[in-house]
Formats: sequence, structure tokens, C-alpha cells
Amino acid sequence: MDIDTIRQEVAKIPAWYHCLDLGNGVVTPGYTATKWGVSGDMVGLPPSLAGKSVLDVGSWDGFYAFECERRGASRVLATDSFAWRKGKGGFELARRILDSRVEDMDIDVLELGPERVGTFDVVLFLGVLYHMRHPLLALERVASVSVDHLILETHIDLIDLPRPAMAFYPGMELNGDDTNWCGPNPPMVLAMLKTVGFRRAVVYAGPLEMATSVRMIFHAWK
Repeated sequence: MDIDTIRQEVAKIPAWYHCLDLGNGVVTPGYTATKWGVSGDMVGLPPSLAGKSVLDVGSWDGFYAFECERRGASRVLATDSFAWRKGKGGFELARRILDSRVEDMDIDVLELGPERVGTFDVVLFLGVLYHMRHPLLALERVASVSVDHLILETHIDLIDLPRPAMAFYPGMELNGDDTNWCGPNPPMVLAMLKTVGFRRAVVYAGPLEMATSVRMIFHAWK
């Protein structure tokens, strides 16, 4: 497509979440480039993913999936369920314009498993955990498809408590959004990661106070 056509197609998408650079000066009008920088470096993506397989859980418009492909990943699978219920036109348009080979699967986090999606060297679980009604079960499913490295980004709460603890939001307590269910503190996230089978888990970055949330990034290894 020529640039004018690309701009017209981008404008047809009713809502973008990520600001994706589609080349030739065309950037999608997303809510945010990413919460942690425009390149993925802030979440700790390795500079090279050559020969690695990557799973991006909760991909939405696909920012991180396409970035992992750009960094040389041999296979990238983008999965989502909740966001894609509203349509995945942004993801599909970006994939077409970028001439990407990123695969996609509409699947809920709790349905992840080796028999459904396979296993992956690097798994991204960004901005999803606190939307889970059953966070430990969600991490078990994510751990089941991870053979090496997990990168997790989430909202956190109760950060002054030294013991593992988690806030529960049964209604609209967090940002007036009833899809936000929990706010684990850092010790809770680290404990859950080890409980589901990661031999090492660390805080990579944060806490970062944002407009409506406090965020933190964790890395874990099998």
C-alpha cells in the first residue's frame, strides 16, 4: 500500500492501544507507545532474539510481538482473548503493512498449555496478571509453556508489606475498571513465580508510579 492508503487504513481502526511505527513516518495513534518505552528495551527484551521462539500473551495490537520479530526471533506467536473480542483489526493491519510472519491465536490465558500452543524460549506476560481472577492459576498456565525466560509486567499494590500479599478488587476499586481483579505486592509476585516452577525470579524494574497505577517488571527463568 502507498502511504496515503496506509494512513487511511490506520484511521479506519476505531481504537489503537499501541503506537506502532509502520514505517515512512506513519505511527498509529495509540494510547501509549508502551508503558515502558518505545522500543521494548525498558521491559528487558534481549537485544537479539535470533533463533528464539517467543510467545506474547495479551498481545492486543502486537507491539511487542512485532518488536520480537524485528529482533530476530525465529517464531513469534501473539495470543489474546479479551482485547480481541472488540476486534483485532489493528493487529491484522499492522501485520500486513509490516509484512510480518507473526502468528496469532485467539485463546484465553487459562487455556494455554503445551498441547494447545507449544512451548517457547521467551514468554511475555505484560499487563495481564492483574486482570486475572485466578492469578496463580494463570501463572501456572504461562509457566507450562515457558522453557526458559519469562518477562512479566503488572500493576502492584501493598508495596509496604514485606510478606507476600495481594489486594483484591471485587468491583471498581482500581481505576474504575471492573476487569482489574488483583494487586499483588512484589514479594507475592516473586513467590508465585517460584511456586509455579521458575527456579529464579527477580525484580527487573520499578516500581514506577503512573497516572492511575503503580507498575513493576519481573524476570524469571526455569
